[in-house]
Amino acid sequence: MNESPTLSAPGLRGRARPRPWQPLGREVGGGAGRSAPAPPPARPLSARQGFPEPQGRGQGPAGVSGGVWGPRAGPLPAGPRPPLGPLSLDSSETLGPQGPSGQDVTMEEGGTPLLPDSLVYQIFLSLGPTDVLAAGLVCRQWQAVSRDEFLWREQFYRYYQVARDVPRHPAATSWYEEFQRLYDTVPCVEVQTLREHTDQVLHLSFSHSGYQFASCSKDCTVKIWNNDLTIALLHSADMRPYNWSYTQFSQFNQDDSLLLASGVFLGPHNSSSGEIAVISLDNFALLSRVRNKPYDVFGCWLTETSLISGNLHRIGDITSCSVLWLNNAFQDVESENVNVVKRLFKIQNLNASTIRTVMVADCSRFDSPDLLLDAGAPPGRIFDLGGDSEDEESGPAPVRAKEGLRSFLDGFLDGRAQPQLSERALETKVAELLARGRTKPPERSAADERNKLLLFTTGCLTYSPHQIGIKHILPHQMTTAGPVLGEGRGSDAFFDALDHVIDVHGHIIGMGLSPDNRYLYVNSRAWPSGSVVADPMQPPPIAEEIDLLVFDLKTMREVKRALRAHRAYTPNDECFFIFLDVSRDFVASGAEDRHGYIWDRHYNICLAKLRHQDVVNSVVFSPQEQELLLTASDDATIKAWRSPRTVRVHQAPRPRPRPFFSWFANQRR
Repeated sequence: MNESPTLSAPGLRGRARPRPWQPLGREVGGGAGRSAPAPPPARPLSARQGFPEPQGRGQGPAGVSGGVWGPRAGPLPAGPRPPLGPLSLDSSETLGPQGPSGQDVTMEEGGTPLLPDSLVYQIFLSLGPTDVLAAGLVCRQWQAVSRDEFLWREQFYRYYQVARDVPRHPAATSWYEEFQRLYDTVPCVEVQTLREHTDQVLHLSFSHSGYQFASCSKDCTVKIWNNDLTIALLHSADMRPYNWSYTQFSQFNQDDSLLLASGVFLGPHNSSSGEIAVISLDNFALLSRVRNKPYDVFGCWLTETSLISGNLHRIGDITSCSVLWLNNAFQDVESENVNVVKRLFKIQNLNASTIRTVMVADCSRFDSPDLLLDAGAPPGRIFDLGGDSEDEESGPAPVRAKEGLRSFLDGFLDGRAQPQLSERALETKVAELLARGRTKPPERSAADERNKLLLFTTGCLTYSPHQIGIKHILPHQMTTAGPVLGEGRGSDAFFDALDHVIDVHGHIIGMGLSPDNRYLYVNSRAWPSGSVVADPMQPPPIAEEIDLLVFDLKTMREVKRALRAHRAYTPNDECFFIFLDVSRDFVASGAEDRHGYIWDRHYNICLAKLRHQDVVNSVVFSPQEQELLLTASDDATIKAWRSPRTVRVHQAPRPRPRPFFSWFANQRR
C-alpha cells in the first residue's frame, strides 16, 4: 500500500479500470410499537445535506427493505445518515465525457490533463463518497485519483465519524476496501420475516454449524429452523404439556446433537421456578428434564453431554445460597452407581441477590487471533478475590470468624454497635460474619488451557444484578463422576468463594461472549454517579440509555469505551434480559426502542439500526457467516437480515449457456 502524499495517477492511467462495488440504498422498516414508548421521530433522510437523494429510495434490491445508518459510538443523531445512492458502474459505459468532436473534455489535444492531479485531489476532498465514485467514471486520471488512499482515509473518518486517533483495522489492506467493508458487509437488508410464532419471541440461538437455529417464545414453543437461502420451519415442540408457562432460552451443544431449552413453570406471578429440557436433534425426542431455580439462571452446556442448572435455598429474609449443579443430559441410567447430577458450587447470597444468567467461557480458545482495539483502560471494575491476603499468624479463619461474631454481638447487646441498624442490615452483617469462616477459598491450579470460566450475574448490595461473578472450573470438576450429595459435608467450608467479581455499578440486562470466548460484552443500565444503596429492596434508579461494556477475560480488565445507542425504559423491578451477540467484526444487541443495533468492534461506531414494531429481545449472528443476522421481537416475528453484498450475490441472474454449448447439447440428443 502506498501511503506517500505524492499521487501516482499518471502511472495508473494505462491500467484497466477496476469495477467498483455498487452501494445500496437503505431505509427504515415500518410500523408503530405495541408496548414500548415511542422513540423521538427521525428526520427524513433527505434532510441532511452533502449527499444527493439516491434514485429508488425506499427499496433495496428487488423491493427488499433495509436498515438505517447509525455512524457513531454514542447516541444516534436525530436523523440517520443518508445512504449512498446506487450507482450504475457498468464496464461498458464510456469512460469520460466527449466534446463536439469526440475529444475527451478533460484532456488537451496532446493528451495532457487540463487539471493537475493535486488540484483534482483537493476538489475530490470536498465531495462525498457517492460523488467521488461517480467522478471516477469521467476519465482515467479522475479514476486514479478517486482511488487514492489519502482521499479514502479522509472519506472514512468523515463519513463514519471515527475518532482520528483510532488507527485502521490491522487486517485491512486499504482505506478504500475498509470503507467498502463497513458499508457493504453489515447485515442491514431485511430479506425474510418469519411469523410462525403467535406471541412474543424471546430468544434465538444458532447451531455451531450454522445450518439450524432455535427460537423460544411466550407461546410456549421451541421451534427449530433450517437455515437456507429461504429459512423454513423444521420442528416445533410444545412445552405446555409439561406445565410450562413459556420458553425463554435455548443453546446447542458443541456437536449440535442436543438442544438445551429453558422455560418458566406455570404458577403465581412471583414464582421463580423453571425447568431445563434436553431435546435430541436426531428425532426431536425429549431426553431429560432438570429443575432450575430461579428460572433466569437459564442454564448452559459445560461439555457435550453435561449441563449446568441452578437451585436457590432461602436462609433468611434477604439471605440465601445458590447451588449450581452439573447434570448429565442422559438421565435414564439404569445403574445406581452412575451419577446423573453433581454439586458444582454453593455460593452465599446477601441483600436479596441471587445468581442468574450462567454461561461458560472456554479458556482454550483465548489464543485465537482477535484484533479488538484497546482504547485505554477505564477505571477498574474487576476485583481479584483469590489473592492470599489472609494473615496466617492471626489464626484459622473459623476461629477469627467466631471471635468477630462474638465481638459484634457483644457490642450490639451492650449498645456499642452502630446505631439505627435495621433488621435487614443486622441479618446481612451476621450472615457475613458466619460465612467468613465457612467459605472455601478459590482452588488454585497451574494455568491449564483445559480450564473453563463460569460466568454469572450476581450482586452484594441489592436484588438488582449489578455484578458479574467468575469461577474457574478445573478439569476434574467437569464430570459427574465421584461422590454426589455427601461430598464435603464433614468439612468446615460450607460456601465456595468467587475468583473474580466485575462491578458494573448498574443493572445488568445482557451478556455475550466473542467468538474466541476472550471478550465479555455486557449490556448495563447505569446507576446515577455516586449513588448509595441504603435499602437492598430499593435499588437506585437506572438510566434509559444502555451501556455496552467490554471486558478481557484473559487479562481481567475492562478494555473498551462503552458502546452506546440503544435504549430501555422499564424500571428496576420490571427489567428483563436483552440478549446480545458478537461476531468476528461486529457486535449486535436488541433494545426496547423497537430496534436492533449493530456496532463495529474495532472502531466503536454504530453501523445500523434494524427496525421492528416492538421491543427487540434477541439478536444472533450466524457463526459461519457474520453477514447474516437474526432478530426476535415482542411483535411475534423473527427477521433475517443480510448484507448488501450477499443480497446482490443471491439475486444476481444466473449466466445463460453460451450458444456453442447449447448447439453441442442439441447435437448429443
